[in-house]
Amino acid sequence: MKLQGKFLNPFASSIRKQLFHFLLWKLGFYADSPDQKLKEKDFLYPLSLPSFDERGPSCVWINHSTFLVEAGGFSFLTDPTFSHRCSPVQMIGPKRHHAPALSIEAIHKVNFVLISHNHYDHLDRDSIIKLYRTHPDIVWIVPLGVKKWFLKRGIEKVVELDWWESFSQDALRIVCVPAQHFSGRYLLDLNDTLWAGFVVEVAGKKFYFSGDTGYNAHDFKKIGEIWNGIDLSLIPIGAYRPKQFMQPVHVDPQEAVRIHQDVKSQFSIGMHWKTFRLAEEPMQRPPYDLYLAMKEAKLDPKSFIAIDPGIYVNW
Repeated sequence: MKLQGKFLNPFASSIRKQLFHFLLWKLGFYADSPDQKLKEKDFLYPLSLPSFDERGPSCVWINHSTFLVEAGGFSFLTDPTFSHRCSPVQMIGPKRHHAPALSIEAIHKVNFVLISHNHYDHLDRDSIIKLYRTHPDIVWIVPLGVKKWFLKRGIEKVVELDWWESFSQDALRIVCVPAQHFSGRYLLDLNDTLWAGFVVEVAGKKFYFSGDTGYNAHDFKKIGEIWNGIDLSLIPIGAYRPKQFMQPVHVDPQEAVRIHQDVKSQFSIGMHWKTFRLAEEPMQRPPYDLYLAMKEAKLDPKSFIAIDPGIYVNW
């Protein structure tokens, strides 16, 4: 949805993401109440270690929102972020707390890269350029308005999609689907470009990459109605405190479980945690809250898991 040249979230009245709101957050204006505020400590919970058969469709979490997904002879990379910091410059900004599980040099094949939006922790310039030089035949799938960023850097194999538009090649189909978020890389370009998730249909399988998103009761249910079952979903579980500030554009683990249910996911993996500290919850808290949310929803915890970077899983 677009109004006066700016993209909007149809089901969120305010996202509170201008510089003024950011400063209010840092000044404590949106702080959680004392009975809700999480203490800075480790939440010891064993991460899942599923079995793996290299002959089946596979997925490995590299870091943050970066996955390498393989199926039907195709290889997909999501929001590739390999730099030390998610920032316009590498001297300041949120720095990583662990190395990427795979280096760009160690990834032997990439056919498609899915870009959810243009924030620095999802559209990382140095990673994009290095990937392009290493794999020049990559097809980049991006939301509306993001293609020009690639063209300025000499990258031309870019497919730009609006929500519900699709790209097809042979037996492969990639559909751009709604997310509830925002965009911007500078002070004056808030929401000039679109944000999105993607559903990929390949080799009789379906996987869903939600991108960065908040929750609403419309978009994810519609995805579930259209596809009536997703084999693999990649859903964020981190960057959710303070709730009042983060909630419009980031899901907490409880809301992530709702997405898991709404899209009728058979198996989901948590992302957007552990790599960069972008919010106030303790770094190790998201898997613990995810486990509690799955128990509260009376769902099998093994159907929505958090794993360590570098763990290969089948889907």
